[in-house]
Amino acid sequence: MRRFVFVLAIGLLAGCAPLQNGTAMTTVIPAPVARVDGDGSFALAADTTIGGEPAVARYLAGALRTATGFALPVGDHGDIELAIGSAPAVGGYSLTVTPDAIRLEADDAAGLFAGVQTLLQLEHDGTVPSVAIEDYPRFEYRGAMLDVARHFFTVEQVERYIDDIAILKFNYLHLHLTDDQGWRLAIDSWPGLTGVGASTQVGGGGFAGPLYYSKDDYRAIVAYAASRYITVVPEIDMPGHTNAAIAAYPELGDAPATPYEGIDVGFSSLAIGSETTYRFVDDVVREVAALTPGPYIHLGGDESHSTTDTDFLAFIKRATEIASHNGKTIIGWHEMGRSTQLPPGTIGQYWSFTTPQEGAAEQTLSFVEQGGKVIMSPADVAYLDMKYDANSPLGLVWANGPTPLPEAYEWDPAAIIPGIGDIQLLGVEAPIWTETIATTDDLESMAFPRIAATAEIAWSPAGPRSFAEFAPRLAAFGKRLDAAGIRFYRAPEVTWLD
Repeated sequence: MRRFVFVLAIGLLAGCAPLQNGTAMTTVIPAPVARVDGDGSFALAADTTIGGEPAVARYLAGALRTATGFALPVGDHGDIELAIGSAPAVGGYSLTVTPDAIRLEADDAAGLFAGVQTLLQLEHDGTVPSVAIEDYPRFEYRGAMLDVARHFFTVEQVERYIDDIAILKFNYLHLHLTDDQGWRLAIDSWPGLTGVGASTQVGGGGFAGPLYYSKDDYRAIVAYAASRYITVVPEIDMPGHTNAAIAAYPELGDAPATPYEGIDVGFSSLAIGSETTYRFVDDVVREVAALTPGPYIHLGGDESHSTTDTDFLAFIKRATEIASHNGKTIIGWHEMGRSTQLPPGTIGQYWSFTTPQEGAAEQTLSFVEQGGKVIMSPADVAYLDMKYDANSPLGLVWANGPTPLPEAYEWDPAAIIPGIGDIQLLGVEAPIWTETIATTDDLESMAFPRIAATAEIAWSPAGPRSFAEFAPRLAAFGKRLDAAGIRFYRAPEVTWLD
């Protein structure tokens, strides 16, 4: 119930916007494809009804009830109609508001849910301005990644983050479930992974309760995300970033390991020549795949500095074959593209910089050459854990940091690697790594407002972006965040509203 109230608060404050010439401006983030404003507005009243697709209608009704105090019952048809019909493009919606009615139409419930986020941003003091909007996403995949391995986050905290990203039309949540510091998902066939393997995090324990998700916990996260039309992508990182697994089962490594609390990378590796390793991979991927209804599983493959090139390529070939036999499309960080023997359609996730580091462009292009696509997450603009400025108390600076807010907005995912444009891109993702992030306040203050910039890059049409145009809309969005209790960084480049 607490999280539902949080979402409703977004709806209540969604219309808050700066004043211009005495008239309230209603703003939308991400910016829609096409918008034509009309005359007048639709006024919500005690007898207003909502009809159409039941699940999305109930979600909207709850939000607007909190905003207005009106009952706003849901039925087959209503003054506000949410219709399954046609959409201007895949994933899109059309929204028409007149003084007499509101009609939102899409070709599925997910499109309607995206349109509802726009509608809630337009509502202000019980009115919605007359408008006609045609809108659809630039990219199919619009993701946010949460690292729960370096610092653990509870089911409730993850659900809160799901609500956070849903308002910005993200549709994938990438959970980084394993790393050197901890293993965060119960695996029945290897129970020690959530014993020794989940015993610590960066800086030690410091947490009341288990530092992992039971299978029921994970199912709850998946189901909650689905209620917000978000698909979970689980990541089991290997062959590097595996110290926690090796600490639990020494036979998985070439040398024993102990639980790790630091932030260094690249020192761990699975035992590439051991059949036990591949039994482990098969068991883990099989169990994770069975828990995950979405199409993807992420196998990491990054920063395997303690694995020789020959061993790395041998491992990636065999591990990806195992994963593909479990019915999932594989995602890997761009280093996985060193292999030319990936299952067809494997997705590469690029994490180098907007000016690619040595080898990164070629490794990323390898996925395309093997029939796959690319998710863009350039660390110097898309990583939400980079410091905003030199005085930021949280975050790191290794990715050409700090990363000021304008830099997080003024980049184009199709302009980084020659040969990788919109056609080759599956989408965009904003990762947040948690070396310095341990609480919900930490998480939200590092994610917001930069994640709003990523959301607009992922959804809105390609073209030149002006931070000067974006900043006033972001200032209005900040009022909504304040009202919803989301802590965010008040970047000095924005004139935030009191």
